[in-house]
Amino acid sequence: MAVVPSVTFGPQVCGDLDAGTAREWLVADGCGGYAMGTVSGLRTRRYHALLVVSGETAAARHVGLVALDPVVTLPSGAVIRLGTHEWAGGAVAPQGYRFLESFSLVDGLPTWRWRIGDVVVERELAMVHAQASLAVVHRLVAGEATLTLEALCTWRDAHGERGADAGGLAMTPAADGVVIADAYRLAGPNWRPAGEWHFGAYAREEAARGLAAVEDLWYAGRFSAALKAGEVLEVSAWAGALAARPPRPTMVVEAARQRAREVVEAAEPSSGAAATLALAADAFVVRRDVPDVVAGYPWFGAWSRDTMISYEGLFLATNRIDEGRELLRGYAATISEGMLANTADTGATEYNTSDATLWMLHAVARHVARTGDTDLAAELVEPLDAVVAAHRAGTRYGIRMDPADGLIAQGVPGEALTWMDARVDGVAITPRIGKPVEINALWINGLGALARLRNLLGREATDLNRLRDRARASFARRFPAPTGWLYDVVDGPDGDDPALRPNQLLAWSLPHGPMPDGGEIAFRAVSENLLTPLGLRTLAPTDPAYRDVHRGGSAERDRAYHQGTVWPWLIGPYVDAAVTLRSVPAKLLAGIDVHLSEWGVGSVSETADADPPHRATGCPFQAWSVAEALRVHERIG
Repeated sequence: MAVVPSVTFGPQVCGDLDAGTAREWLVADGCGGYAMGTVSGLRTRRYHALLVVSGETAAARHVGLVALDPVVTLPSGAVIRLGTHEWAGGAVAPQGYRFLESFSLVDGLPTWRWRIGDVVVERELAMVHAQASLAVVHRLVAGEATLTLEALCTWRDAHGERGADAGGLAMTPAADGVVIADAYRLAGPNWRPAGEWHFGAYAREEAARGLAAVEDLWYAGRFSAALKAGEVLEVSAWAGALAARPPRPTMVVEAARQRAREVVEAAEPSSGAAATLALAADAFVVRRDVPDVVAGYPWFGAWSRDTMISYEGLFLATNRIDEGRELLRGYAATISEGMLANTADTGATEYNTSDATLWMLHAVARHVARTGDTDLAAELVEPLDAVVAAHRAGTRYGIRMDPADGLIAQGVPGEALTWMDARVDGVAITPRIGKPVEINALWINGLGALARLRNLLGREATDLNRLRDRARASFARRFPAPTGWLYDVVDGPDGDDPALRPNQLLAWSLPHGPMPDGGEIAFRAVSENLLTPLGLRTLAPTDPAYRDVHRGGSAERDRAYHQGTVWPWLIGPYVDAAVTLRSVPAKLLAGIDVHLSEWGVGSVSETADADPPHRATGCPFQAWSVAEALRVHERIG
């Protein structure tokens, strides 16, 4: 049985409120919901809660049980509150971290240990896989004490707030507990209902992001038990089938540990870091009607671009072959006018991406190359042929093959169709109208990949090969810039864009890509200007548009999103290009390996500041960051 690497933080982190809150943990339920918080226990985001329930889509989440705040009553009568909140105005300061002796993440599950004199209390939690069901176990490790857990609740959209002015939450008595808002149920020993508001819970990370940072929480009641060493207090919280009580929390925890080991064993990791990444990958693979991918926690749902870029790492590197096949079939069914549906996170299915569909061509080809699944190739070759036909004829948002050179042009004012998709007040920050370098590298790669699929099926591919040869020749003629690297966009409204960005890496990283001459010079420029320990900058520091940090309010962050900000997922194309060009730097993944014990513990963040020390930003847990790190770990060791 595989052993999942663990991480433990002692007093140096646990006793430092800033260090403890800078690190977050995540336990996903396999269907889009989760439990999430900080190592210190302090709740710093509106998204932090013990039970967050996924709705009709993975992004349509509701926050339910926010916290079970421990209160320890010692034999002397002294009462110690291990609070998890800051409150507006500073009326009650958080105290729990002062007694926190250690935090461990073992088998992907968090464990806290508090010491109050001779009394030691331990908490561990897990979720029932594929259900919105939480199990929390408190164990008295040493001493005697009465332990009380105060249930702070809400029921609201995960992206919003709920205040006392909305009225109290409905509470319906149930065996050993209560049903809250007719939405979720709590159960445990010696339930005592309350039913009152606690005003002004403050979330410091939301304030730092320029968002509403204060909400009111409903104190529903408390569980309690007088414990001696070795005894436990168990609480369950679940949504869905409220009448069907889940297994005992201790059983849920053990089942989750066993499943984690099986996930890692199936991935056959080559190193401890790869094992950690394989388990991290599991959080993003969800099952609804068909398998899908959550792009990032806590705020993203499913995005086809993220899914297809992540596909090889999340499914092939972890040996989820059957699930991957089903996912590719499901996504192929969304193709319309030669375009893959982008997302439904916004409330409606959107077709507004120029790269996701081309990444799908790559994903299908990699699946078939690894598995030899010609049945899937036969099933999808015609929809993928239709993608090529639609791009040749022209489709939405000006996406079309230019008949003059065989390259793909895209873009209309006000839209951002590539992965560099930030907008502020409806204005695209990096619109890249024209012929972006990575879109055309993906187009050339897709034509070669589809030709390969046809050949495997014994079908003619002359037309695709001709298109690819022509596009490759045009690429080699148009994209090399006098600087020695590749233009980021050619034929744009302002001509050709020589900005030094990482998009050009796809020209040498994709297996059927254009691979123009001069790669060594371009790769050196990328390495010297864009490479950081956590991935690649999105713009060279010498560019006037460069922004050194990805901080502040929404508009400020979006302006920096692709103007220097580091993206860990880009380490994947960088490694592939390095292998192609026979120039792999030593200890290339060391920074990301260290990052596994930072910020999103056991995972990889969405972004980081462009300038040292490259503090992580964005989602603490991001699918394509994890997937690409795992994929290249397996490639270069």
